[in-house]
Amino acid sequence: MRADLLTEPVDGLDEALEAVDAFDRALVAGLLRPRPAEADGPARLADAVLGTPLAARVAEAAGKAAAGGAGEDHFVALAAARTALLGSVHDALLARVEEATGRSHRDRSVPSADAQPAANLLTAARAWLCDLARCGWQGLDHEVVSGAGEVVSAMLPDPSLRRLASLLDGFAAELAASCPGSSMERFPVRRWADLWSRGMLLTVPGAAATPVVGTADGRLLPLGIDVQEHATAAQAQVHAVYEPADGSAPRLVRAGVSVPKPDTVVGAGIWQLMRPHMSLLAAAGEGRSMDLTGMPVTAEGDLVWDDAHARPGEPAEAFATARVALPTATAPVTAPLDRHPAHIAVPVFLEGYTARADDEGAVTFTVAGVELAVDTDRIPAAGPLTPESVARSGACLALIRWDDGEFAVQPLAVETAVRKKVTAVHAGAWAGGTTDKAGARAEKAATDAAKVLSERAGRLLRK
Repeated sequence: MRADLLTEPVDGLDEALEAVDAFDRALVAGLLRPRPAEADGPARLADAVLGTPLAARVAEAAGKAAAGGAGEDHFVALAAARTALLGSVHDALLARVEEATGRSHRDRSVPSADAQPAANLLTAARAWLCDLARCGWQGLDHEVVSGAGEVVSAMLPDPSLRRLASLLDGFAAELAASCPGSSMERFPVRRWADLWSRGMLLTVPGAAATPVVGTADGRLLPLGIDVQEHATAAQAQVHAVYEPADGSAPRLVRAGVSVPKPDTVVGAGIWQLMRPHMSLLAAAGEGRSMDLTGMPVTAEGDLVWDDAHARPGEPAEAFATARVALPTATAPVTAPLDRHPAHIAVPVFLEGYTARADDEGAVTFTVAGVELAVDTDRIPAAGPLTPESVARSGACLALIRWDDGEFAVQPLAVETAVRKKVTAVHAGAWAGGTTDKAGARAEKAATDAAKVLSERAGRLLRK
């Protein structure tokens, strides 16, 4: 891998991000009665998209926002411009990653979907998001934030609206925990603006639909599991190499499962919630391939997992897959709404590097004389992988990510010496169950917590 390319500046990157930041600062104070300093934010956004198809609509929207008279269509235009700018940043960064790794992506577009959710609910969600933009983060209060409650409740029964409903629910929970906004000294400016703009675009009919464009027949070779855990939800995403049965080039694909959870179920306990929904977790944890027949797959490389279309295959060690199959695998295209720097997660195999941990525990890999930051904060508590094992490693399966202005690697698995023997340690090793003492203790604690919650829920229902 050409690690040096990951440290070189990208043309136009700073200018695009500066325009985004200017608009995000305007959302802090709100756009109901914008002061001159905040009114400049939408104008900077409009200037950044000059010469594009968005130019006229965004210029009009910026003018209305500066005067405090922006309507729903204007806010949608501003959210679209912000998303387009970050999409251009995503494309530039991804092109740099592909150049560094020598990997190409599939040359095809993402088809549009025909599904049209209920327009009245989308309108209600858009109205709430517009209210947020007008009052700004500093003007938040519980009355404004609570407006999302009825909208989310009405959306949840409709599968086509659950993506937006989940976003609004989580966003509202974060805002409610920060009320009143006037008492906050610092705001997660980029994050809340990301959630706001994404929510606005998802209220456009058809934007949230992800069409299935084909089926997958062949062998799936898991590389590793990326785990995200929050207080009320958990997600596991398996990154894998798919070898089509027709002998065509191998492809990078993903398969994910998300579940709601009580906040008392943490660490290894989350596997109990996710295992029943996807047999691939057990296969990845055990180092086994999966044979697919007719598995639905999107143009973006996401398998719409259904256990009926998969069966366990032969043993497939992830590091062997990384050394043999990963270098020739093509990357999928990215859906328009997913073109954001935070979505960059490119599987890569590293070896021959020097790992170093500083006094504060931050780990760095030196690859061909170039230092790469290692994002050990993303290592989940639901597995045996630790920052210490990463710092002792000699080979690493990781995801290349971009955050806070630089590329970093997120370890999914490492090869490290244990009692003078090279051993593979995987972040998702406990996904299918474990005899590891630490993992077994965590599973038991989660089981006990689930029993207590079940008993309490039963008593409440009986009342």
